[in-house]
Formats: sequence, C-alpha cells, structure tokens
Amino acid sequence: MKMISFGKLAAALALMGSLALGQKQPQAKSPKELEVLQAMFNAPSPDARITAAENLLSKFADTDFKSIALYFMTVSAEEKGDFEKVIVYGERTLEADPKNYATMLILSRNIAQKTREFDLDKEEKLAKSEKYAKDAMAALTTAAKPRPDLPDDQWAAAKKDFEAQAHEALGMAAMIRKKHDVAIKEFQTAISTASQPDPTSKIRLASAFTQSGKPDDAIKTLDEVMADPQLNPALRQAAQSEKMKAAQAKGAAK
Repeated sequence: MKMISFGKLAAALALMGSLALGQKQPQAKSPKELEVLQAMFNAPSPDARITAAENLLSKFADTDFKSIALYFMTVSAEEKGDFEKVIVYGERTLEADPKNYATMLILSRNIAQKTREFDLDKEEKLAKSEKYAKDAMAALTTAAKPRPDLPDDQWAAAKKDFEAQAHEALGMAAMIRKKHDVAIKEFQTAISTASQPDPTSKIRLASAFTQSGKPDDAIKTLDEVMADPQLNPALRQAAQSEKMKAAQAKGAAK
C-alpha cells in the first residue's frame, strides 16, 4: 500500500545511513567519480538510479559512497515493487553499513508485506522483519545528526518518523499472526509517534479494528482518513474498500 517517493528527502536519508554514524563525510576522489556521482543523484527514474549506482560501484570500488549507492538501489527497487532486489540490495547495504536504520526499515516492511499466513517459513520471515524493526529503533537511539547544521527540531521529527515506520512494520507482522490487539497497539503507536501521521497507517489500523471485532472503531478511523481532501486517490480507494469490509462485519455481527 505504501510507496516511497524518491527525491531530495530520499537523498538526505541516504546520507543519514552513513553520516549519522559518526563516519567522516564522504568525498569524491576524482573528477570522474564526481561526474558519476552526479549522474546517480540526478537520475530521473528508479531504473536510471540503479544503473548509475551500479556504474559507480563497478568503476570506483573504493568509493566513499558505497553504502549510499547501495541504499539508493534499495530505495529504487522498493519504488519499482521489486521485492527480490529490495532484499538483495538491502542486505548488501547493511554489509557496508551495519547501522543503516533506514535500510533496516525498508527490509522490515517489505518482508512483512510479502509474508502470507500459510507460508511454510512464515515465522522465520516474520522474526527477521521484527528484528530489523527493533534493530532500527535501537540504532536510532544513538544516531547523531547527519549534518551539524540540521536544526534539532527537524532531526527530532525525522527520528520520530523512522520510529513510526518501525512500529508500523511490527503491526504488519502482528496482523499476519492474527494478533490483532498487538497490531492495533503498534499501529496506534506509529500514528501517535509520527511527526505527520501516514494515512496508510490509519487504514491498516482500521483493518486491525475490523478483524478484532471493532467495526465501529474501524469506520470512525476511515472516516477521518477520507475527510482529507488532499488524500491520494489510491489511498482513498483503499480506505473506501476497507470501510465496506467494516460495514459488512458490523452487519454480520447484528
């Protein structure tokens, strides 16, 4: 349901993955490397970003931007909906930068989204998703600002948003296990923690309410979501579909 839009924010978050860990600021070692880096940062599409990042890694094996390039590839694969490549690129990113909490969160939510109730390896996958989410929150507790000039309030808001993503992933894992009360708590925490609550989290919360036998709470939550005139049309459609399920559950209960 959630897609990542790539732009200036994604570029900034890519830097957080390495700079926030106290590492030195990366530098291009030659004009040619700088040219390749500019192509990566300015790439207009997910495929173009992946190609540019691969070009950087193949031509400049000792680049200071290795983990950032791999993170770009991970984000771009998620934007394309290419789950297999998300895992491959994400794991490579963590090999290069073990404390990259942004990548941990991408892996956590993608694994949870792709896990199904009757998968033979369901518990193994959900355990991995939960570990990534919890490791990300742990890394955030000691993460420093990516830049000294970043205002404290902006950094605090960014950390809250990352933490909210972790709780949402934990909620998704709980839903697959049919632990709806746990899912409700995690989604509510995600919503209350985020600097700007994501409507996707509220739609997932509504689904958890419906499946836990609380359709009225689900309908109320979805009405709040759909009250936003700027709501993305795809999310509005998802909310309307979820409201129909809640209404049907309410009618069946009666």
